[in-house]
Amino acid sequence: MTDTVRDLIHGNASMVAPGAALGALSHGFELASAKDFNSDVEVLNYALTLEYLEAEFYRQGNSAGLLKGTEKKYLMQIGADEASHVATVTATIQKLGGTPVGAPAVDFGGAFESRKSYLTTSHIFENKGVGAYLGAAGFVKDKMILQAAAGIFGVEARHAAVVGNLLGLKAEGGVYMGSTEVGIPKADVLKAVAPFLRDPAKVVAAITL
Repeated sequence: MTDTVRDLIHGNASMVAPGAALGALSHGFELASAKDFNSDVEVLNYALTLEYLEAEFYRQGNSAGLLKGTEKKYLMQIGADEASHVATVTATIQKLGGTPVGAPAVDFGGAFESRKSYLTTSHIFENKGVGAYLGAAGFVKDKMILQAAAGIFGVEARHAAVVGNLLGLKAEGGVYMGSTEVGIPKADVLKAVAPFLRDPAKVVAAITL
């Protein structure tokens, strides 16, 4: 195992700047097209942007004091996982000689108004992350990086299932999203997130290298 891949799998959490917007989550992602990613660094910067969004979402949500007991414990751990993903993907991009994108500034709207809104938004976020990783997977050229990214993909799916269970959702179509996962990607997420970013043009330019 290379140092780059080891770092991608075993990273340390880092402080995360403000991330993406609540309103974008309900729109979904399109399947990635061949022109979306020209290198592993571009794929990783796309993943890093999504990880920034999730990490900042949990940083704010867990600071809002909406959860107690087991729910609080689970969401705190999920937040730590997402912060770790930011650190490990960043380190991997740097080891590949690339420049990591910065974290965009956003507004999560009413996501933290109540326990239910927090958990519901979390559930949407995690499932979108699962689809985004799968949608971009076919463009990763380094098989070892693909394997490590698949490890993050699996964690995102577990997060979604845990939160779905906390919400009391039905098993099929709620906690579990069908017998197979569906890849979902880049073009639509940029279009959907743009209205909620303080400088959407800069974010799109940074991701679309």
